[in-house]
Amino acid sequence: MTEDVIARVLRQWQQVHPGLDTAPMAVIGRLSRCAALLQQATDAPLVREGLTRAEFEILGALRRTGRELTPGQLAKETFASGAAVTKRLRVLEARALVSRRPDERDRRVAHLSLTEEGTALIDRLVPHQLDYEDALLAGVGEEHRRLLADALAELLVLLEGRLGGLQP
Repeated sequence: MTEDVIARVLRQWQQVHPGLDTAPMAVIGRLSRCAALLQQATDAPLVREGLTRAEFEILGALRRTGRELTPGQLAKETFASGAAVTKRLRVLEARALVSRRPDERDRRVAHLSLTEEGTALIDRLVPHQLDYEDALLAGVGEEHRRLLADALAELLVLLEGRLGGLQP
């Protein structure tokens, strides 16, 4: 197996501090590096449709929940700040992909849903995006993918329990 950049970093730390337990860095460092590389990767299907990953996540949340959501609920669903969701919603509303309905009892509350155009776009886009993401994982066997997904799910549950209240 080819050595990754984190293996070199771990080896360098061992030279500077022999006996230092770098096992946490082996996991966190690799996760951080993978996340950075994935963020740098152009989401080709999304770009072709003029969407950012964050806008795609809002459309996806509205589609997969199958109901109207408030901006606050969207923030929780997409793990984004309220201000970020508001900014993204402006773009999506301007493109007529999302519609806003004021609450009957509290006019300060908005209920958001996909328009027909928004539903058609997300339904057309999700299979292409999944194919793209599958291509990013090419070379990782099915069993390894399952094991990795299971291990990451376990870590995510653990971290959400410890850090879940910390939302950007």
